[in-house]
Order: sequence, then structure tokens, then C-alpha cells
Amino acid sequence: MNLENILFNPSEPVPEKFINGMVVLLDKPLWWTSFDLVRKCRNIVTDRLKLKKLKVGHAGTLDPLATGLMIICTGKATKRINEWMDADKEYVASIELGRTTPSFDLETETDANFPIEHITREKFEISLSKFRGETFQMPPVFSAKNVKGKRAYDFARMGVDVKLQEKIIHISELEIIEFNLPVVTIRIRCSKGTYVRALARDIGIANKSGACLVALRRTAIGDLCVEKALSPALFEQIVNN
Repeated sequence: MNLENILFNPSEPVPEKFINGMVVLLDKPLWWTSFDLVRKCRNIVTDRLKLKKLKVGHAGTLDPLATGLMIICTGKATKRINEWMDADKEYVASIELGRTTPSFDLETETDANFPIEHITREKFEISLSKFRGETFQMPPVFSAKNVKGKRAYDFARMGVDVKLQEKIIHISELEIIEFNLPVVTIRIRCSKGTYVRALARDIGIANKSGACLVALRRTAIGDLCVEKALSPALFEQIVNN
């Protein structure tokens, strides 16, 4: 299937095409889970077409605290999900230096504070160079990694120590967008399986301080960009018109 033939076109919506297979680019709102977005999309389409069920899936999750591009597939288009799951992702991330949290983001409270007076833009830029290319990354314990049949975050939330294995990741692009301590905003182009929260942790350590992720937006998956994505509300409006 040619992507152009199955990509949802807001200017020429044909709801019936969802049954055979459609790809929708949506901009996930803050606090929504990935499942929330899939469920919303399914409900919009099934209500519009008066269907009892419709196969719907997504090509890569986003944490509730993250926003940005999600690819939603329906019908036979769900067979293409792995294409985008395996594709490189692009993110814009805001990292706060000088403090850490157990989850490496704002899901949990601050557990330690660190000095940042020694960090300059030049030193920060130098520290980024060690993360470009192929590196090893230790996943966060607050993650969906499978450990003894449970998610790692289940153990973490119970205060149980879990041992995760490092994995190889590849970061092809890493640049500073804004440097305004204590917050630095960066753009990342990385391989699948890269945890930006863990990258924030490691950047803090590389700068002889601590850091946590305070904002995250996925801007691209492969060649598909968030600029072409619709909000859930706009998608619903277009489908129902």
C-alpha cells in the first residue's frame, strides 16, 4: 500500500476508508495516554460509521507527560505499524539541570539537588558530543520494560529494586535549541528504544550535576512530521462533517 493512498487527508475525508485501512497523524495532548488517543480515534470513527468494532493501533507510545506526533493506524493499515516502530524518532526536550527525580522526569518529586554554577553553554555543548553516535543506555526503572512478567515501573512504584540491562542506542543528531539555565532545550534524532528521560539523567551526570526531563515533544517519526498532525478535537470535527 502506497502511504499517500492510505494517509488521512483532512481536505478530502472519506470516513469509509477507515474500514479498509487508514493512517492518521495525531498530536497527542499533555496528560493523555497513548491508549487514550487510540480509544478516542476508534470511538470517533465507529460512531461516525455506526460500527460495533474497528481494528485500531498506534506506532509507538508517548508518556502522558509528553506531547506530539503519534501515528494511528486502522484496518489493514495496522500491518504497517512496525515500519514506524522501527523508524528513527525526533524530539524536542527541555532538561532542567541541578536536580534529579527517581523517574528522571516530573512524574516523581525531586530527590536531590546539585550545583550548576560551573556549567556554561560551551561546556554543555562539549558534553553532548559523547552522546552522538552509538552508545549504551541504561533504561529508567520507571519504564514499561518487562521484568519477571511485570512492568519495571510496577516494581519501582513499590520501592523494589530492579536490575535492567543496558542497551545500544544511536543518536544521529543532538543540538542545543535554547540555553537558559537551569533549563536547556535540545533537539534529538535517535533510534527506536531511546529513553529521552535517561538521556537527561546522563547529560546531568556528564555535566557533573544532576538533571531531569521537564518537557518532551515528539516532532517526527521517520519522514512524518508533527506539523501535519491533527489535534483529537480537529480530527473529530473533520470526520463528523
